[in-house]
Formats: sequence, structure tokens, C-alpha cells
Amino acid sequence: MFQQATSNHVSAFLQKKKQNEFQRTFRLDTGTRQEVLYVLRTSLKANLSRGAPPLSKFYSVKCTPNVEYSLTPPPEETDHLSPIPLKGNSVLLITMKSASQHENDDKLSVRYYDEDKKVVGKAVLHLTAIEISLDVDADRDGVVESNNSNKDSWKWGPEGHGAVVLVNCDSERTYWKSPDLEKNFVVKTSDLTDMSRMVLRTRGPSSLPEGYKLTLHMCQSDAECVRVYRSRVADSGSNSVCHNTLDYPLVLSSKTLSKEVPYLGGTSEMDFYVEGLKFPDKDFDGLVTINLSVLEPISDAIPETPIFTDKVVFRVAPWIMTPNTLEPVEVFICSTSDNYSFLKEMKALVENSGQKLKICYQYQNRGDRWIQDEMEFGYIQAPHHQFPVVLDSPRDGKLMDFPFNELLGPDFGYVTKVAERKDVSSLDSFGNLEVSPPVTVNGRSYPLGRIIIGVAFPTATKGRNMTKVVQDFLWAQKVQEPIALYSDWLFVGHVDEFMTFVPAPDRKGFRLLLASPDAGYKLFRGLQNCGHGQAKLFEGKGENEITVDALLKDELLQSHNSYVQNCIDWNRDVLKRELGLDDDDIIDLPILFKLEKRDDVMRAVAYYPDMVNMIVLGKSLGIPKPFGPKVDGRCALEAEMCSLMEGLGLNCTFIDDFASYHKLLGEVHCGSNVRRKPFDAKWWNLEM
Repeated sequence: MFQQATSNHVSAFLQKKKQNEFQRTFRLDTGTRQEVLYVLRTSLKANLSRGAPPLSKFYSVKCTPNVEYSLTPPPEETDHLSPIPLKGNSVLLITMKSASQHENDDKLSVRYYDEDKKVVGKAVLHLTAIEISLDVDADRDGVVESNNSNKDSWKWGPEGHGAVVLVNCDSERTYWKSPDLEKNFVVKTSDLTDMSRMVLRTRGPSSLPEGYKLTLHMCQSDAECVRVYRSRVADSGSNSVCHNTLDYPLVLSSKTLSKEVPYLGGTSEMDFYVEGLKFPDKDFDGLVTINLSVLEPISDAIPETPIFTDKVVFRVAPWIMTPNTLEPVEVFICSTSDNYSFLKEMKALVENSGQKLKICYQYQNRGDRWIQDEMEFGYIQAPHHQFPVVLDSPRDGKLMDFPFNELLGPDFGYVTKVAERKDVSSLDSFGNLEVSPPVTVNGRSYPLGRIIIGVAFPTATKGRNMTKVVQDFLWAQKVQEPIALYSDWLFVGHVDEFMTFVPAPDRKGFRLLLASPDAGYKLFRGLQNCGHGQAKLFEGKGENEITVDALLKDELLQSHNSYVQNCIDWNRDVLKRELGLDDDDIIDLPILFKLEKRDDVMRAVAYYPDMVNMIVLGKSLGIPKPFGPKVDGRCALEAEMCSLMEGLGLNCTFIDDFASYHKLLGEVHCGSNVRRKPFDAKWWNLEM
């Protein structure tokens, strides 16, 4: 049954047309049979005069009930059977209401008339309507919804949209392992949880008209960053879980940019799994686009042409660091031939704090005790899944194999940044990589905190810097915008030598602790004024012993510490500005330094165990035992530290690291590492 246009019919269609996002131009042909595949929620546009036979002056349009159309310019109000004047700009727009049950089961015809209104030609379209949608979790609730209008773009914020894909950097295998992203196949079906589900939903006849195809495709640059697998399970109509990885063939990769996918017919869903291969970096903004196109045949010898494309956008989840204020999960410490007492004290601290302890034994560390420097813990997160990821530093000491061999595994990822050896310095160790708690700065919120690194002073010409590949990686993650501090003044050169964060019950929820020679000299002068000038530092440590009076007479040491205080003050101002801190958010710790000349450069080391280089386990602090002067049998430095921390509800435990760490230019924090729980805040909700 055919129907002809009326003015009401046209008006209703024009209202609906506003919702259509894709308009396809096609040609009317009065000389051949035309079979046209129509995709719901699009429109077909034809210039009526372009396909008109010679002598055509009028036209009329008829269609079956499932077809709707509009005419431009709108015809004057006439009898609905009257031919309409044909003009040079006469345009026909066609849409359809629902998917077809069978091929070519709808029609639209256009008749052309001469000036006497005699028929001079007729174009008949045999229409097949299909509904097709490539779907992802664009609203970020863990469920792949149908045809989200925002699936083809990405927007930050709680009202934002756009799908998320994880870098598949864990290993489902626990032996002969490597990150799963290095394999171009699904290792186990459990590997699918590390990927993002993408669904091709179709509705229509049992098969497409002859020659039409569905093709999934993406560009070369995006194919370097993600892969796509297809589930064959849906092909059989089975809802059972498949445990055969061969049922998940690779569809798209850097070597296959386009692949035909089957049309299943009826009302169908086909599952795909998108696998992230690369974190955001200097050359990759984290966004990838995957396309699904319908191809129309021309002839056997001519390539098909696309008539419709649906697309979805993913953002690769960033690597996120965790600050001291988050709850600890697991503590890592090395066992060496000379740190038995340190290990015993640390084990007691961890057990009392209720955390799990992982000991890296000598066969694993090969004598390298600086586990903080070797790696940094973080995590990656999507709405449907998250897991920890360790970032392996470029320092590559004797601990270099530990992160890969001992941590990489199911739902525990691994990533590293490789630098030229000539570019790697002490500043590339991850004692020089920290992150603040959440802050708000001049109205801008950083709910995941800000990364902190140490570099050379801006005016330095031969200073050391964290290598560029690591800095580029950290900046590219976007969600924890880095802050660069000046740390090259230190011999080791790490920010954890003069600063840390501890939780607090008030104000911003934390305090910044800074080493302060001024606070140290103030304490020692106070002791001298109270008659304790003969009290000794390093008592019981042999030749290192020195009285308070002697320390205060050492003018060279005071000049060293005046320089150090200037360096720390410079960093203090940067931190106040970049973290939005007031002086009341900062606690100065009494710590002295001394300058040593090595390689013709004077740089600072801690004079006594550096108390700021602590481990933070909730409300328990593991602090280097400073061996300060004793007053009434108690170390004055320890007493001052307890007074400062206990006001925040924190418990201080002093760990003797003097021989096994301090004399080797490190402390408690350098010799330990902590994996923590992720933030409750979701990174995609950040306002960027």
C-alpha cells in the first residue's frame, strides 16, 4: 500500500528529522531497479530534479506505511493526488519508522510528469531498514547502554560522558609471564575483565541485501594504542560462559585496521572487547576512536563505499599515584645481610599497624635495599574494574627484576619507562617521586592530589633532572598535575629527604612536614640555654659523638645549614603556592644537614638520621631514630617529634636505621615501600 504526501505529513516529519544526526545523499534512477539499505535514525536525501527525465515539470511521491518523507521547498496546499511542480532545488528527504522484517519489504516511488501531466518516468526504491548501533559504557556506570547520544565524544566531570579502557598491563599467567598487552590473543577468559566491553546491536531482516557489509575500523595511530577482539559466543545464540580463548579472535590491531564483521540478523548483539596497549604519553592524548561502517556494493570489480558510520570514543585510564593519607594495604622491605635489627623493628611496626608485610629477600634484591627508589605503586581504574599497577623506575639497580618478577600477575599491572643510560641520574629514583593529598588551589580542585618531583634549580646549567621520558609520562596522565621542586641541592637529590605528608584530623586533612635547619638550631640553642650544652648527639655511636655546645660553635656547619634552609624555603614557597597551603598547614621538623664535596660539587646530606624520611601507616609513623642529645634520659629530638605529631593523633615509633641505612645516605622511607587503597574519587569526574 502506498501513501502520498500531505502538508501535515511533511510537518510531522520535519519535527522528527531534527533528531537525525546522519544524512546520506543518494540518486534517484528511473532506468534501473534500486535496492536501498536504510539505517534507522538517519535520513536519505535526493535532489528530485537531478534524477528527473527530460521534459519533467511535475512529480509525485508515494510510499508504504513504514516510510516517511518530506519535500523541500514544501508544496503549496493542493489536492493530495495532484502532481507537484518540479523546481531546480526540489529535495526529497526519506526516513523509516522501524526495522524491516524482510529484505526490500518497503517501497517509495517518485513519478515524473511533463507539462501536460503525463508520466515520463518513474523511480522506485525498494527499501530495507536496519537498526544498528555500536555501543559502549558512555555514561560510565559499568553497563553498556544502547545508543547513548554522547558515545562519540569524551567529556570530563560528574556530568561528563565517554567510555574508559584500561591498559592491559597485568599478566593472567603466573609463570613465563609478561604483560598481557604483549600478546595479540586473549590469554584466559578472565583477561576479558581487564578490557572494555563494546556491543554491536542490530535489528532487521535475517540477512542484508546482497553485497552489503558491516566493517569495524580505526586509524593507524589509534591502532597502536588499543586492540579489539570479538566474542564468537553470541554467534551461536548461547548465553553460557565460554572458556575457550579461541572464541575471542583478534579483529583490529596495528596490522589490521579494518575488518568485516558478520551481520547476525533479527534482534542481535555481538560483543567486542577493547584492550588498552599504551598509557597516555607525550605523543598520545589518551583518546581513541573505533568506527563501524555499513558498506554498499557497486559492482564486483569496484570497491564498496560507506553509506553509514557509527563511532565510539574511549579514553585510556591514567596511572594514578596514592598519597600517604590513603589507607595502607601492604608494606615492602628488603632483607639484607646487615639490616636484621631494622627489619625486626619494621616488622613489629607493620604488624601493630595491621598491614601485610612483604619481605624482598636477598636472592631477590641482590644486596639492593632501596626499594622505594626502584618502584612506585599506583593503580588504574575503569567503571567496571580496577587494579594496582607498579611503575618501575629507570634506575635499574640490583632490584630491577623485583617489580616484574614478584609483582606482575593477575590483576597486578606493570609499567616502566625506558631511558638512555646516559640520561639516568639519582633523580630518576622514585624517592624523588611523591604525591600530595587532595587539595584545592585558587578554586581549582585536585581531588587526587598533585604529583611532586625533584629537578635542578631553574638557573642551573649542569644540574641533574628527572629524565624526560618519566616526566613526559607523569604529565600526560593529567589527573595529578605535577609540581617540580628543587632537589638537586641534595647529594642523593630526592624530595623525600626534606618533605612528606601525614594525615591530620583538621584543616585540609593533612600536614606538610618539612625539614628545617632553623627549627633544629632553635631546639639546640634552647637546650644550651637550659644547661644541657654537654648533652651528646650520637651517644653510643663512637667517634660520631658531639656535644650540643660543640655543634653550636661549628660556624661552617651553620653556614651549610643556612644554605640548606634557603633551598627548602624556596621549595616551601612553591608548595604553598601550588598546593594552596598556609603556614598553619606546614610543620617544621628540627633536622640539620651538612655539605659534602663529591665530583667537585657541594651537595647536602642529613647530619643525623633524617626524621622527615618516614613511613606513614595510617596513624602510625615509622621515623628514623635521630640519636639526638638526651635530656632526663630521653632524646630531645624524639621528644620534639612526638610533641609535634601526637597533637595530630599520630603515634611515633623510632626505627634504628643508623648503620644499615643512614650511613649509606638513606633512611626508613628510602628502605620501604607501601601499596595503598585507591581513592574513592573517580578520576573521570575531575573538572578539567
